[in-house]
Amino acid sequence: MILAEGLGKCFTENQSELWPVKDVSIHINRGMFSSIIGRSGSGKSTLLKMLGGLMLPSRGRVEIEGKPVYDLGEKALAHYRCSKIGFIFQDYFLEEMYTVYQNVEIVLMITQVPERHRKEKIEQALQAVGLSHKRDAFVKNLSGGEKQRACIARAIVNSPDILLADEPCGNLDWENGQMIMELLRAQAEQGKTVVLVTHNREDAGQTDEIFTLQDGKVINHEILGHA
Repeated sequence: MILAEGLGKCFTENQSELWPVKDVSIHINRGMFSSIIGRSGSGKSTLLKMLGGLMLPSRGRVEIEGKPVYDLGEKALAHYRCSKIGFIFQDYFLEEMYTVYQNVEIVLMITQVPERHRKEKIEQALQAVGLSHKRDAFVKNLSGGEKQRACIARAIVNSPDILLADEPCGNLDWENGQMIMELLRAQAEQGKTVVLVTHNREDAGQTDEIFTLQDGKVINHEILGHA
């Protein structure tokens, strides 16, 4: 369960305050496939980063399973993110000169999973996204859809409770985008909480609930009933 109360983020630019997120309160239940939609600049990505412990709010609080995320120290928060939350980015953030296997392994190394236990976890993650045959391929040689699937494999390899996906279909054609949406749905059906940020209403329509963001505020919450 993810709970945000009175969440806001302020940036200072030329001595002026900019609030991309203003007083957002949302509640996302465990196992839900939720989406946050809105136009470019509406605050979607900023909100997602705060929900995932990547960006300290200027005001308000975030709780995951009843634990105040930002009460953790910096080191504890970093470990918490790697073990409990999987991040999927539109721009992948993969190491181009590493193989797919090595990119997925990085998360396990950070969380100090013993080497003898890594292979099985990595192979399971790659199989889940249909990339077993690309395990030794260098990321620089992958297509956009394959890179996004590698990003998802990296996000799920530690079996996190939560997956946060920031515009994961934004760089993909329709067919690859649908593949990614099906992979995210499969994760939700396994009991993971999945939060998708998108500007695409069609993609959002495949989730269980939609939070609409406008000028940094939630203006609508729609339950779709797919769960």
